[in-house]
This record gives sequence, C-alpha cells and structure tokens, in this order.
Amino acid sequence: MPRFAANLTLLFTELPFLDRFEAAAEAGFEAVEVLFPYDDAAQEIQRRLAANGLHMVLINCPPPNWTGGPRGFAAIPDGQDRFRHDFKRALRFAQAFRSTHLHIMAGAAEGDAARAAFVENLKWATAQAPNQNLTIEPINQGDMPGYFLADYHLAADILAEVAAPNLALQFDAYHAHKITGDMLSTWKKVKHLTRHIQVGGLPDRHEPVAGVIDYPAWFRQLDDEGYSGWVSGEYYPSGRTEDGLSWIKGFD
Repeated sequence: MPRFAANLTLLFTELPFLDRFEAAAEAGFEAVEVLFPYDDAAQEIQRRLAANGLHMVLINCPPPNWTGGPRGFAAIPDGQDRFRHDFKRALRFAQAFRSTHLHIMAGAAEGDAARAAFVENLKWATAQAPNQNLTIEPINQGDMPGYFLADYHLAADILAEVAAPNLALQFDAYHAHKITGDMLSTWKKVKHLTRHIQVGGLPDRHEPVAGVIDYPAWFRQLDDEGYSGWVSGEYYPSGRTEDGLSWIKGFD
C-alpha cells in the first residue's frame, strides 16, 4: 500500500485548521500537506506536527492568502523580484516544517516570455535552495483558468532545461485526467519524473475510489512499480471527511 497523506486545506474542514492535525493522525495518516500555511504562526504548526507525530510532505509557494491572491507568479514576465522575495519566505516555512517538497506555482500566463520567466525563476530557486526538494505541477485550466503549466510535455521540457537534481514533477491524477483524458497513459510517460502524487476522484474531485479512475487498481500498480513517495488526498470530501476514508484502509 502506498504511503498516504492528507491535504489539510481540503480535508477535515469540519474543524478549525489547527485542529485538523490531530484529526488526521487519529484517522491513520502519518503525513499531511497544506497548500498555503502562512496565516498561522510557523511555531504553532510545528507544535501540532510534533504533538501528533506527523510529517509535512508539501506546501505551496508563493505565500499569498488562499482566497483572493494570485495562484503563483513564477511564470509572470518581469515578476522575478516578487518571485524571489516570496520564494525566500516560503522556503523559511518549508525548512521550519522540514517539508519534503515545496511546490512552485507558475501562475496565469502564456507565451514564450512566460516560459522564459518560469525557467529563469526555477533555475534561480533550485540554486538558492539546493537541499530542498522543489516541484512543478500541471494544473488543468478548467479549474484554474489561464494557468501557464497545463501540459505534461511542457513540464517535461522545462524540467529537462532546468536540469536540477532538486526539481521534479508533482503528479495530480485528477488534473492529469482533466488535461489529457487518460491518466494512466500520462502516468506511464512521466512517472520517472515524479516525486509526489496527489489524488482526487472524477468528475467532482471527491474521494479517490473506483470510478472514472480505478484508484484501488492504480495504488496496487504503484506498489508493483516501487513508487516510494507520498500519495496525498487532495479532494473535496462528499460528506464528513472521516466517513470517506475507506480509500486509505485497503484496496478492496
């Protein structure tokens, strides 16, 4: 069985944010991720992680708040100064939490200038933080209109151009199916580039169970392939979070 993590931005929202760490541990998770953990004191999040024996597997960069702020700007032309300033802040949080990964969001942009800015910023970031694992993630433009990195061929090309050992792909099965219509074929092409996986059901991004994507079968496949990273549940529970966690209990 893969190692499962809970995305605390989307799961256990019946509870205040800081109480979700204990709920995740009680539900059987050993790791969590948080999209933008910048509204609470880092020391308090550290305390909740330690008290519940949890590992932080991923946070997002940049730090703007979850509602109203831009979803990244690493690919925004002429935005290098802002990216570098906010990357340094995000990196301090990632280091404080000992987060396995720091996801660099591209933002809404298009064209050659955006690609050049993204590559430049990624080269700078990988050199700035050589001991921090960094990821980039294709996101479908239906959920995030105009998002620059919405293609797996483009992601692979950028990873090859940056050519940094601490930069890899973040593979969200939900987004992969939305982008390509064939998650499994896409996974086969990019699994060698991937260090972190996120999952959510189709079409409504609920629990990752058998359906459009046969998640139990894919989890068995990941075991057979020797995938050793985390698989994070990043989805909107269809009811109470605890009532929909059969997907982490087994494959049947």
